[in-house]
Amino acid sequence: MHAPLDLDQLHTFVTIADTGSFTRTAAEVHRTQSAVSMQMRRLEERIGKPLFEKDGRTNRLTEDGEKLLNYARRMIRLNREILAAFDDASLEGHIRIGTPDDYADRFLPEIMARFSRSNPRVEMSVICEPTPGLREHIRNGTLDIALVTHNEEKGPSEIVRTEPLLWVTSANHNVHEETPLPVAFGRPNCIWRLAGTDVLEQMGRDYRVLFTSFSATVITAAVLSGLAVSVLAECALRPGMRVLTEADGFGTLPECKIGIMRGKTEHPALVEALAQHIAESLDNISVPLADEAGAIDFAAYATARARRTKQITTAW
Repeated sequence: MHAPLDLDQLHTFVTIADTGSFTRTAAEVHRTQSAVSMQMRRLEERIGKPLFEKDGRTNRLTEDGEKLLNYARRMIRLNREILAAFDDASLEGHIRIGTPDDYADRFLPEIMARFSRSNPRVEMSVICEPTPGLREHIRNGTLDIALVTHNEEKGPSEIVRTEPLLWVTSANHNVHEETPLPVAFGRPNCIWRLAGTDVLEQMGRDYRVLFTSFSATVITAAVLSGLAVSVLAECALRPGMRVLTEADGFGTLPECKIGIMRGKTEHPALVEALAQHIAESLDNISVPLADEAGAIDFAAYATARARRTKQITTAW
């Protein structure tokens, strides 16, 4: 019978993947760097597969390392949930969270499921509004925590995920070839809209804003129906969309940074617990490159992003 895996080793392994460094991991787990390296050697021996490979002066996760990472996160999460289920002093109360609907559809199911399993006594209230409105709620004290699109000029937030910002059109229409280009954007102060119009103007491309809405559902409908081109984060891609690249004549957009904002709250422990679950959930979510019917058509984009590996600086 195989001996069980060591949760402590798995925790160190996940920390290496998250921090990108054996040195920083040693500080995080309160061990020496040599002890961390020894843990990883023992984990590789237990798995029977190499988890890291040399890439110049750095090491990175192998395919088996990436495979183990998903299982390791699940085991650590389950361990926390088991402990929370038997913890008489577990968190309880009410917490108010806000998010744009762009992120709600993709991220909230994972966030709410993880948090509720670990904190069954906590009641959650969720509102969906664009980022500017969520910032106001945070300032006014009507939200405890918000998942927002990070904008340096509008105030600080803790960045927990970075995604490409993409030009999208319908996979079944050629609206992106029209002149002027019909576009569907958020309201005038939407950071994605500003990024899109800046690129179009730099390209010298004539365009007209055909649809304006703070609702991601409306923007998505305009794209899928072949009425307009839009700008969306990777997480907002849907079956039936096509990603437009430089090969289609569309310039590169800046990255989308997703952050957490904390409000003044009477329940700081709840906020910190939820913030941790949000960060872990978003780190564990990947975008599907196609549905069962292969309806998402972004071959050029998929090729460019087919192999995303984490570079891990280490000294063995």
